[in-house]
Amino acid sequence: MTTAPLSTVTLGDEFARTLPEMALPWQADVAAAPELLVLNGALAAEFGLDPGWLRGPEGVRLLVGNLVPEGAAPVAQAYAGHQFGGYSPRLGDGRALLLGELVHADGLPRDLHLKGSGRTPFSRGGDGLAAVGPMLREYVVSEAMHALGIPTTRSLAVVATGTPVHRDGPLPGAVLARVASSHLRVGSFQYAAATGDVDLLRRLADHAIARHHPDAGAAELRHLALFEAVVADQAALVARWMLVGFVHGVMNTDNMTISGETIDYGPCAFMEAFDPATVYSSIDHQGRYAYGNQPAMAEWNLARLAEAMLPLFADDQERAVELAVQALGEFRRQYNDAWTAGMRAKLGLPDSLDPAATAPLVDDLLTLLRDNHVDHTSFHRRLAAAARGDAEPARELVLDLAGIDGWLDRWRALGPDAEAMDRVNPVYVPRNHLVEEALAAATGGDLEPFRRLLDAVSAPFDERPGLDRYAEPAPRDFGSTYQTFCGT
Repeated sequence: MTTAPLSTVTLGDEFARTLPEMALPWQADVAAAPELLVLNGALAAEFGLDPGWLRGPEGVRLLVGNLVPEGAAPVAQAYAGHQFGGYSPRLGDGRALLLGELVHADGLPRDLHLKGSGRTPFSRGGDGLAAVGPMLREYVVSEAMHALGIPTTRSLAVVATGTPVHRDGPLPGAVLARVASSHLRVGSFQYAAATGDVDLLRRLADHAIARHHPDAGAAELRHLALFEAVVADQAALVARWMLVGFVHGVMNTDNMTISGETIDYGPCAFMEAFDPATVYSSIDHQGRYAYGNQPAMAEWNLARLAEAMLPLFADDQERAVELAVQALGEFRRQYNDAWTAGMRAKLGLPDSLDPAATAPLVDDLLTLLRDNHVDHTSFHRRLAAAARGDAEPARELVLDLAGIDGWLDRWRALGPDAEAMDRVNPVYVPRNHLVEEALAAATGGDLEPFRRLLDAVSAPFDERPGLDRYAEPAPRDFGSTYQTFCGT
């Protein structure tokens, strides 16, 4: 793979050219004293970018949007969205900027996108800036999700800007550079639909087909096929979240991608004690986006996408609604199939096993975990030891010994595969107390705890000596009312 200095770095402008009505030309704020905090060198190399050059002055200026290749056309993207159920017709990149598209080693384009790069006309009174802590949170959690095999935007770098950001008090400012298959969202379609311009809506849909779902382009009803593909991808994605205990925290329609990637790691967290009612976000006062609500909220968001796309499904509105309802009706089946298959894998059970045998087993286990406040990640990882004959590591996490002993007897009678379990049940996830520890240290100038955490979660299935604390739940004094924040 060749590397390239700035003079030969190419940033495409496909989004800006194809959808100028949704692309506002803009420039990043000038960073006063940019300093690279963390760089994903392996990811950079996948785009033919020289990590050594990116660490230098020109590369760092590229990563904050202050030096872009000739011909690049940075834009703030327009989109709408339902935020906690309330519709906002004009959201857009209020503190973000699409620098352009890079070509990945697989030959496909990826967006190079900034967060915290300054005010835009979409900022709605905000300062458009970001602090070091939230940007490092997105870096470590998105890279952990990638290592877990969950589709996600990727973090390329975090650069300190040298400019303070004022929240409850002054904090060091930073810009996150991330890459994504695209930043097309349900909210993008809501924005296009709200303009009343069906041609714009059609061009947006055709752009999404070309970028993400080319097979839909060959269908008789290509835009309906696009919607069906998004439904399928989101069903699989949310099932994967649920299987690892990930709580997104802010599943607004502007945070649901058309590509099926996880996006916008604001008030996110990994659930510790299993409880479907778990909420971490400080702004989710009603529990709308609680862990257990995530499948239903994904389906709700997809219904909003269907509404936006109705003019593309059929000329007759009744027929369009009928087609949309039919397509959306597949979500629950697809989600249940993905989640059930994932739970079988977590329990080391073969796909060929009769669902009538596995469903009660899974239901009873989840009840035990909830009623006994059992740590989700630790229990499933320790369960492999029980499959090998040593039940005590998993058993000791459960207060109801009679209940767990009875369940273990039923489960082991089915012959679980311990090796297969180890391949899907992680040892390490970004534990909330360790994330907070790392971000607090980094805000104070010490990046070593962040680097250690990143190293652990980048190989989540491989148990390694010296990393015991990264596999343990938070201590009791961490608190049962832990909250996460958007960082805006």
